[in-house]
Amino acid sequence: MTRTATLADLDALVGTELGASGWREVTQERIDTFADATDDHQWIHVDPERAATGPFGAPIAHGFLTLSLFIPLWGEIFALDGVETKVNYGLDKVRFTSPVKVGARVRLVATLARVEQIAGGVQLHVSGIIEIEGAERPAVVIEFIERDYLAK
Repeated sequence: MTRTATLADLDALVGTELGASGWREVTQERIDTFADATDDHQWIHVDPERAATGPFGAPIAHGFLTLSLFIPLWGEIFALDGVETKVNYGLDKVRFTSPVKVGARVRLVATLARVEQIAGGVQLHVSGIIEIEGAERPAVVIEFIERDYLAK
């Protein structure tokens, strides 16, 4: 369930875990589509037969595919009232800490790390962990920056 906050709520939410998204399966079809979109057809991603004999025993998702899931997963967790436009401003840190095998399910757990006022809105710094269901280590650890511009 998406947590909705107002501008006045933000300072009190800093340091707070905002919640977890739902689980999302990483299918071979999703991996193949990403490979086509990015022209990255390395066998470890797109050749299930060869990948089965590779270092992970199965095809794995591209790290950047797993990272790209941050945005839809983040949208399941948090929304700010009165926002007209959201902009992905950047990343302060990204670490791919564990491969995501085809068929695995991932989810995002997010914490609001910092809030800054900017012209026309706010800048949110979000600490995120993309977890792999049943795994000890997460797939991705991320520090994400979003700019939210308020409706005029």
